[in-house]
Amino acid sequence: MSAATEAVRPAYRPDRPGPVTTIRQTIADVVSRRRLILYLVRADLKKHGADTLLGNVWWVLDPLLTMLVYVVLVAVILRSTREAYPLFIFCAILPWKWFSSAVGAATICVVSRERIIKQVAFPKIVLPLSACVGGIVSFIFGLIPLFAMLVLLFPNHLTPWVLLIPVVAAVQFLLTLGIGILLSGLTVFYRDVGLLMTHALRLWFYVSPALYGTDQIQSLTAKNPELARLFNLNPFTGLFESYRNLIYYGQAPTWDLLGIVVVESLVILVVGVLVFRRIEPAFAKVL
Repeated sequence: MSAATEAVRPAYRPDRPGPVTTIRQTIADVVSRRRLILYLVRADLKKHGADTLLGNVWWVLDPLLTMLVYVVLVAVILRSTREAYPLFIFCAILPWKWFSSAVGAATICVVSRERIIKQVAFPKIVLPLSACVGGIVSFIFGLIPLFAMLVLLFPNHLTPWVLLIPVVAAVQFLLTLGIGILLSGLTVFYRDVGLLMTHALRLWFYVSPALYGTDQIQSLTAKNPELARLFNLNPFTGLFESYRNLIYYGQAPTWDLLGIVVVESLVILVVGVLVFRRIEPAFAKVL
């Protein structure tokens, strides 16, 4: 950390509000600035569509093209025998695209708005919040090819359980929001966080049951229960399996694993909010 950053590190103050007060104040700030959040979301979506030739169509094409790459790699080259493998992998690619893009946007949302932060006084936590909310739109667009695949290619996998997709998505949003808020604040002081997160997300994807199922992991961890527990603590183990249960297997989500994700997400969200509000007063000085 540079000497300039060290000099503006916020000092401890005895009158600093406690965690409960900080959380309450944050909720009040978010509610009072809900119009600003919606404006930022619309501005980001408009900019995203204007910056590319195909505009918002990329929200539909991007997960499909990614799915095609992994289908060629796993199903064709490695000769996977799993039935309806394109649908199996799309159940993981779609939520992962939402998560990785939202976290990436949230990570740089504060440092990329240096001018407005220095000129206007407002609760900066609305910036990562708007970035994460905007990511919901890409997920909704991604549901279009998903349902097209279910109706046209894999109708035997289409069941009423898909109506619970918003439930699992709400849990994922909590996780995304917590990580996004935490990283957006840390990136102001440590600019390498964004670069490290790119590689960390890539590794996280491959150690999660995205290209393979938990049944394959269970066979590998049968003699190592500690490794199995560690695998189940990965939030995307519960998320991917819950999405697949609803979409691919046509059954209820894995409630026990999903419950673990809820607890982990709430802890990360609370820590993220407390850290962000703790260092927020120094943003303008560091930027």
